[in-house]
Amino acid sequence: MTTNKLEWWQKTIVYQIYPKSFLDTTGKGTGDLNGIISRLDYLQSLGIGAIWLTPIYPSPMIDNGYDISDYTAIDPAYGTMADFERLIAEADKHGIKIVMDLVYNHTSDQHKWFLESKSSRDNAKSDWYIWRDAKTDGTAPTNWRSIFGGSSWTWCEERQQYYLHTFASQQPDLNWDNPNVRQALYDAANFWIKKGVGGFRIDAIIYIKKPQNLVDGKPDDIDGTVSVHNMIANTPGILDYLYEMRRNVFDGHNIFTVAEANSVQPEELKYWVGKHGAFDMLFEFNHLNVMFPDGEVWYNSKSWKLTDLKSVLTASQAATSDNGWYPIFFENHDQPRSINQFCPAGADPVKSAKAIAAVLLTLRGTPFIYQGQELGMTNTAFSSINEYNDIASYGQYELAINAGFTPEQALKFVQFFSRDNARTPMQWSTDKNAGFSTGKTWLPVNENYIKVNADVESEDKDSVLSWYKQLVKLRGQHEELISGTYEEILTDSEELFAFVRKLNDTELTIIVNFSLNNVELPKELTGKTIILDSETDNINTKALRPMEVRIVE
Repeated sequence: MTTNKLEWWQKTIVYQIYPKSFLDTTGKGTGDLNGIISRLDYLQSLGIGAIWLTPIYPSPMIDNGYDISDYTAIDPAYGTMADFERLIAEADKHGIKIVMDLVYNHTSDQHKWFLESKSSRDNAKSDWYIWRDAKTDGTAPTNWRSIFGGSSWTWCEERQQYYLHTFASQQPDLNWDNPNVRQALYDAANFWIKKGVGGFRIDAIIYIKKPQNLVDGKPDDIDGTVSVHNMIANTPGILDYLYEMRRNVFDGHNIFTVAEANSVQPEELKYWVGKHGAFDMLFEFNHLNVMFPDGEVWYNSKSWKLTDLKSVLTASQAATSDNGWYPIFFENHDQPRSINQFCPAGADPVKSAKAIAAVLLTLRGTPFIYQGQELGMTNTAFSSINEYNDIASYGQYELAINAGFTPEQALKFVQFFSRDNARTPMQWSTDKNAGFSTGKTWLPVNENYIKVNADVESEDKDSVLSWYKQLVKLRGQHEELISGTYEEILTDSEELFAFVRKLNDTELTIIVNFSLNNVELPKELTGKTIILDSETDNINTKALRPMEVRIVE
């Protein structure tokens, strides 16, 4: 395979922007579309070919935009439709496509569809959502626990029924079994295609299809209920709807699609992605879940070994080697920062960021960089649960308290895993609020912004930002890093992650030391020509220092 046989999105690098935290041009403390436009030069210099925007639609912001009240408009907090159209046009001048986020499992409870649906049992949209009568004792229809904690059912006085919500009570699930619902969603997506977007990321898609009968599940040991995820994820028949969406929206357009599909296994990918699949790529979370083998309850996190991480990444590489394409990512708006999540405690943060970057930009697939990742941004830790904005953090805090943990212990789980870790304002400079805003920021800026920011790192050839640019340049110079095969080596090592990217007669070997120790290299990996090394002084060709990266040919 050569790159000229690949689609544009297979050869590019995607940058995820959380607009609320990217750049504020008004002083109101939250980011906006004009802030994104003003940094297109920065993104172009990083080698970015597409920007994925988390939702910018009108929303009550219970879940920071993932509770949408209008699928075909722009939230005034971010700007106007004219601003969005200008973003499309200006990004195009920089060779960058804009990718929208489709949140199609649920709407906001303030969406006009839901307001009509809940008004009575006999209106035109009465079955656009999932409604059920109470049990004979008046309790919720099933014992399902929502993703954010608490019951998955909320009582509606107007209808004297419960409605289902996989996430927050303000995010009622749509009834995909209704063809009118599906068509309305397809129409909304096509609205944005006509605006010129370059693709879609599709949120929480594994939950759209519900079982024929909604019944109680076996209670788990968390709180005597059962996770809604275990009861509805990937319900048989879901692919029929997804193939229909592909035919009605995606086919025939020069766009790419990437779906969020936690729990789809590598052996199932052939049905989801590729020539005959529903999507071009699929975010599956097996590498993020190495610390959550028993389900994603933060207080239940387990220790893990490097071989655990390597094996799931390699499995995903293998599963997409002949069919489909892999979206490579270690950070997004729902995860703690990768330095904290994947690197040993006590490791140098700059070296850690470089180690993650090396894997991100040399695996086979399309790399997704999350805003600030290219700077080495890290977790923050608020001193009180009340300082957090993230709705999931409050649910997880309550789960920990109910499980018998002290408030101090529960807070520590939140401090490490909170989604707010990835949502603190982007760090542009040493100016007030890291150059993000002149006003009071919606979330506090991470205190390390004085050293970790775009301005400082642009002037430092050894910075994380400079390292990202080196890797992006290397990726452009070596076709094997884009279309070559992947083979893991040193599979049993708990210190080194090493793999070979090969195309015809050329190959590169990437070796990353994910330990706090100096590690001797096997003889077959010494004596090779060093193409790139994260250490710039006194390189020991026979060993790697802690968190050191070496790429050889």
